[in-house]
Amino acid sequence: MAAPRHSATGEPDGTREDRTREDEAREDETRDEDTQVDGTRADDTRGIVDPAELLTRVRFRRPEPAPPLRPYVEHYWLIDWDLTEPYVSHVVPHPAVHIVFQRLAGEDAFVEIAGIPHGLFAQKLEGRGRVCGIKFRPGAFRTVVPERPVSQWTGARVRQPEVFPDTDPATVLDPADDRARVAALDTFLLALDPRPDPQAELATALVDRIRTDRTIRRVTDFARTEGLSVRLLQRLFAAYVGVGPKWVILRYRIHEALERAGTGTPVDWAGLAADLGYADQAHLVRDFTTTVGVSPTAYAQGVH
Repeated sequence: MAAPRHSATGEPDGTREDRTREDEAREDETRDEDTQVDGTRADDTRGIVDPAELLTRVRFRRPEPAPPLRPYVEHYWLIDWDLTEPYVSHVVPHPAVHIVFQRLAGEDAFVEIAGIPHGLFAQKLEGRGRVCGIKFRPGAFRTVVPERPVSQWTGARVRQPEVFPDTDPATVLDPADDRARVAALDTFLLALDPRPDPQAELATALVDRIRTDRTIRRVTDFARTEGLSVRLLQRLFAAYVGVGPKWVILRYRIHEALERAGTGTPVDWAGLAADLGYADQAHLVRDFTTTVGVSPTAYAQGVH
């Protein structure tokens, strides 16, 4: 069943003359994603601590998956590096689970499930390496691994052979060009056969509403607006998102503050705190410092 679905994604058949228009569109999309992650669009680097510094050290792309996978996958992310000195990247996590194929210096290639980290995510990069990741939409990971609630993956990074024991990471990591690696990721995911799940779709929609609507500040108010009890909302998020609605509300606030701090322009922190629903500037500073490790003003000074 997976093979016909994969063929519909436009995987190249080996000659440029035989490529379909869909193949060419996929290549154009990949090239477009290269230009979009240079910091010109806020959502491309949202959550990355000091994205400008990271992008001077790695090649970072975010191509789209095949159309049948887009309801479940936000984007793929491809990173390659060749460093003379070690570098530690930091990310303020999104409410999303990832499947990541990795080839790190001094290690055999592997694939892992990366649940939502509790705090700041850090990854040491050194030597030469490659990562090909799948970022699921919030709520959608349960459609490919339905056996347990997503909250059981939270804070965990689980490698082979516990997960995907029959998958050879080289099939994703070895191809020489991005288009072939994207096709390999498509093949991998289509074989997992994700199916529509109304509860997953509801969770995805609710998280997206929190992300885009700054007026959502309290879980009780949000639950009432959505016609749900607080308890039912919390259970849905635990089962399908992996973290609670309060965590999601607070995390998107920090993403916004991080983005504003990195613009290079003076920030009215008291005004931003009010915009984000904080009682005062002190509460924003506390949450930012706890999450990122430095105060907003120290961060803003350090990235410029």
